[in-house]
Amino acid sequence: MIRFLLPALFALLFILESVFVELLPAELFNSDRVLAPHFLMAGILFLTAYLSPKHGILYGLIFGLLFDVVYTEIIGIYLFLFPFIAYLFANLLRILQINILIVSALTIIGIALLEVGVYELMHLINITNLDFSTYVSIRFVPTLILNLAFIVLAAYPFKRQFENAADRLRND
Repeated sequence: MIRFLLPALFALLFILESVFVELLPAELFNSDRVLAPHFLMAGILFLTAYLSPKHGILYGLIFGLLFDVVYTEIIGIYLFLFPFIAYLFANLLRILQINILIVSALTIIGIALLEVGVYELMHLINITNLDFSTYVSIRFVPTLILNLAFIVLAAYPFKRQFENAADRLRND
């Protein structure tokens, strides 16, 4: 059952990101802000914390490639950043306690790293012409607020789901 449940959950998160962008555009609020949901990244980081780093990095690779193929013009940005951030996250959790507040705070930091990493790579290859201060006010801060709201709502269900999955894997 776990073999199908986890991929289905992450496929749902992958689809939910695009549905969220379509159903709740920033123009709805008469704003020029860009809200970028990173629900999939949050799920991968919670999976890394509560199931295993190996699973987190593997799902980061798979869904990073899928994300690049579907949403970006350049293959490799998310393919590299998703598992890399999951790896950093797993190493930080070796030092820190694993509780829901620490995992949530580190997830926000991971999403911030993802956002800045994507911006810097896009800026490096001249796909974007936004300067960093404009980027921070238009996209970075609204994105972090949106993803913080998602983490507040999803942290406990993610924790329970991945702890149950870890128990099932240990029992099999």
